[in-house]
Amino acid sequence: MTTALITGSTAGIGAAFARRLAADGHNLVLVARDLKRLQEQATELHDRHGIEAEVLSADLATEDGITAVEQRLGDRRNPVDLLINNAGFGNKGRYLEVPMAEELTMVKVHIEAVLRLTSAAVAGMRERGRGGVVNVASVAAFVPRGTYGASKAWVVQFTQGAAKDLAGSGVRMMALCPGFVRTEFHERAGMGTDNIPKWMWLDADKLVAAALTDLARGKSLSIPDPRYKALMGVVKLAPRGLLGGVTAKTGRKYGPQ
Repeated sequence: MTTALITGSTAGIGAAFARRLAADGHNLVLVARDLKRLQEQATELHDRHGIEAEVLSADLATEDGITAVEQRLGDRRNPVDLLINNAGFGNKGRYLEVPMAEELTMVKVHIEAVLRLTSAAVAGMRERGRGGVVNVASVAAFVPRGTYGASKAWVVQFTQGAAKDLAGSGVRMMALCPGFVRTEFHERAGMGTDNIPKWMWLDADKLVAAALTDLARGKSLSIPDPRYKALMGVVKLAPRGLLGGVTAKTGRKYGPQ
């Protein structure tokens, strides 16, 4: 039985990955900050699916938190076969309106943690000749959207570059770029969502199913919905200046995850 480690596992996309992977028979290592929620999640998934679920309380905005997850990923006695780097958050406000400390925390969680955890996981996977990593980015990676969009653009570029370097090793790497998903993401960031059209909202469970299908097919980039694939096609053709103006306005209220 294989083991998957999921960061940000207790809500939203992370919780959807946990449900799907548990249902498929994977043992889990659940990582988040809230130990009580982790324990409740682990008990529920174990009772429902009969899998083993470890819990690891870690704040990826801290050195201790990242190190703790690195150590678990490096445990050769209990190897992790699939890593889902899902932990992330958004900041409300335009450039210079968000405190620098919060911007730097975003860089640590979205970039440093992703780099270090991916590297810790892939080292063992490459030795075993199998494994997979899904780094959750965002469609915001493809439009001018300040630190959030820039950090997610880094996730996409890093993941696709690493996927090329690992070709033939048996290790699969994929950047997952969802759009708007009904999770706790926007509420935690204090972002209003009333102006988002209904058609733009995605179901987390369907998104995860599509993402795992793309991973199995060997894709290094997954935009798991025809609506967003079409939208990103338009984005590629639109002038960067126009996109910058539009996304700056919407970014003050909400941001896709």
